[in-house]
Amino acid sequence: MPGGSGFHGEPIAYFLTFAGYGMRPHGDERGTVDRRHNTPGEPPLPRDDFRSALARRSLVSPPMVFNEPARRAVEASFADTCVHRGWQLLAVHCRTNHLHAVVSSREDASLVMHRLKARATAALRGAGLAGRNQQVWARHGSTRYLWREEDVAAACEYTMEAQGNPLPGTGEWRPYE
Repeated sequence: MPGGSGFHGEPIAYFLTFAGYGMRPHGDERGTVDRRHNTPGEPPLPRDDFRSALARRSLVSPPMVFNEPARRAVEASFADTCVHRGWQLLAVHCRTNHLHAVVSSREDASLVMHRLKARATAALRGAGLAGRNQQVWARHGSTRYLWREEDVAAACEYTMEAQGNPLPGTGEWRPYE
């Protein structure tokens, strides 16, 4: 895997997590993070019905739910983008409201996330699965740096095996060797 093999240099891979637009507004009962409360290991913000209602009212388009064709398009887009960019897609799993991916790249994690989201949005729109003005993704997401092989393996296992029952349209991509 490109990127080194320890804390001296570049991370081996990134564990990326992001949600569909409007699927987890601030104040959600499952807990959320914001700019002031987002330190890894810190507990999420507690449920806040007022903040959640305010966030839902401020949505500019309906929440994005990933159905079977959308999940298939997003995962295929990720695989294609990684091949095109020379990155290695180690795992990806799109659920109805969020996704996880493990990607090895020497580029900045935020740039990797941005490019994956942009290409997936284009794929969804091109297939007629998202409207021209439909917001597809929540702003940013989580970009965890993985420095050790065992952390990469754990992130891949979590991504592919710990997301609940398999959904149609997921797991059809295959890592390119």
